[in-house]
Amino acid sequence: MIMEKNYFSHETAVIDDGCKIGKNTKIWHFSHIMPRSVIGENCNLGQNVVVSPDVVLGNNVKVQNNVSIYTGVICDDDVFLGPSMVFTNISNPRSAVVRRDKYEKTLVRKGASIGANATIVCGIEIGKYAFIGAGAVVIKNVPPYALVVGNPAREKGWMSEYGHRLKFNDDGIGICPESKQKYRLKDNKVMRIA
Repeated sequence: MIMEKNYFSHETAVIDDGCKIGKNTKIWHFSHIMPRSVIGENCNLGQNVVVSPDVVLGNNVKVQNNVSIYTGVICDDDVFLGPSMVFTNISNPRSAVVRRDKYEKTLVRKGASIGANATIVCGIEIGKYAFIGAGAVVIKNVPPYALVVGNPAREKGWMSEYGHRLKFNDDGIGICPESKQKYRLKDNKVMRIA
């Protein structure tokens, strides 16, 4: 039985047997999707993207040019991966030592954005709607809604689900200027309240 594909892939893209790709996903020039990877619906993978075996991308994930997503990475829905950002999957790599059975998990939660040229060291979790600045080197977990920048990445504030920096009043309430959503800051944690 021949199944008709319900996604777009450029003629130069390599799609290996044994991967799952959701409907309306677009895979562009010179990209490679490896076996056992799972890509959700309505994703967009730019030029020269590699998705390694066992990677999971949720729905509506945007992957910009020149990103390699290595085994061990799981991205929830609505994640943005900026141009040339980098994931790792081994904490102590050596060319002469094979550690394929030691890949570490990296979790990127719903709505998180990772800026261009950022590096994400494996074995961490990036919280929902977190915002990783361009060029940041992330070496530890990032809380939900946190804005982190620098090397090593440090918290510099909080972001709304719409990608605006939040400012909180004396009662710990912040309002997104675009969406008018309300957020509460308490005990150095942010949650959306309306």
